[in-house]
Amino acid sequence: MVATTPLGVVASFVRSITLQRVVVTGIGLVTPCGIGTEVSFRSVVEAKSGIAPITLFDTTGFGTTFAGEVKGFDPSAFFPRKKIKEMARFSHLAMAAARLCLQDAGLATDSGECTMSPEDREACGTFIGVGLGGLERIYDESVTLHTRGPSKLSPYFIPAVIANLAGGQVAMAFGLEGPSYSNTSACSSSAHAIGESFEWIRRGRTPIMLAGGAEATITGLGIAGFNAMYALSRRNAEPSSASRPWDVDRDGFVCGEGAGVLVLESMEHAKARGARIIAEVLGYGTTCDAFHLTKPAPEGRGAQKSMRMALADAKLDATDIDYLNAHGTSTPAGDVEEARAIASVFGDHATGTSKPPAERLWTSSTKGCTGHMLGGAGAVEAAFGALAIRDGVVPPTAHLDKVDPGCPSMDFVPREARQRKVRHVMSNSFGFGGTNATLVLGRVDD
Repeated sequence: MVATTPLGVVASFVRSITLQRVVVTGIGLVTPCGIGTEVSFRSVVEAKSGIAPITLFDTTGFGTTFAGEVKGFDPSAFFPRKKIKEMARFSHLAMAAARLCLQDAGLATDSGECTMSPEDREACGTFIGVGLGGLERIYDESVTLHTRGPSKLSPYFIPAVIANLAGGQVAMAFGLEGPSYSNTSACSSSAHAIGESFEWIRRGRTPIMLAGGAEATITGLGIAGFNAMYALSRRNAEPSSASRPWDVDRDGFVCGEGAGVLVLESMEHAKARGARIIAEVLGYGTTCDAFHLTKPAPEGRGAQKSMRMALADAKLDATDIDYLNAHGTSTPAGDVEEARAIASVFGDHATGTSKPPAERLWTSSTKGCTGHMLGGAGAVEAAFGALAIRDGVVPPTAHLDKVDPGCPSMDFVPREARQRKVRHVMSNSFGFGGTNATLVLGRVDD
């Protein structure tokens, strides 16, 4: 006979769990707009584009010849030179962002030595979401295989390209022994990583996590692959303004690379060590369109559900959100469907005129400056949301000259940033396969 537990007992047990408040205490960003958190955020606030002609490979014959590269990046500035060959570029970027993040949180020295207590190192996890992994190493080693034979492949090939080694390398570098795995869910990967870290902490399974994402697909294989899908902008004569979310003249997304890592802690843990608190993670929603390989569901049905789930999780009304950092990739179909989804969820708060403009929902996409960092985008954009709360400024949608008439009437914060006391932020990330993730962050005043 199989023993069963009455549902009422289970429900009572779940209600008895005291959920921990989860806060952001450190941010590390490495983006096309700059190496470092402050320079990256300042650039998007000032609508300075990080998109330029590609230098990482020869683009002769390619339909798209520009992207959002992390310019001037030297991995040896962040970890020993002998370790470089062990990793592909996405892990190099993740390692740099993780070190900057720990330093920002007061958990690493200027030289990069982790200063966490032994207990925190044992508990701290590393959830680093990655969409595609080491494309450049896959291509290079494939060429080696076909031109020089199997005996010439690097012994680091497999460890370098697999997605979980971004988090794995971070964990090894800083001695972090908590949970470590990679969320691989296309362009939602790093938003999922933050959401899952949030769940681990608030349910009391660990007091501290490094959460974020990284991506580096500006390679011949990556750009040619997205070109074959007719997904990329081909505005080769004007690369810096090619990413133009919601603009009537947009013609595809711009590939970007980068990494964003956040230190998440329980409120109790952060206060006990005297940490500076940047923002609080309040809600997490995630759904699947179950509709199409690459296209969003009509009216953004899956996106709507994800946003509503995150609001319910945060115990907020739609009118409580001041700023929404949208997925907003600059694709013809995706931008319109997301805008329709936002209008459906937020109603008059997004589209109406019953409130003064300063009290309505402001929606922008920072991809106008960074391009689309794919698996790394969600973490970087959640970080931008936290910084908007910290600084009381909403970054603009760069290069938005004329809104596509297919979009609902909404405030997309075109071209110039605006000042505002930002209480609550929503951040959307959506990916191929219909995967959706939404995060809600809030201001901490006490």
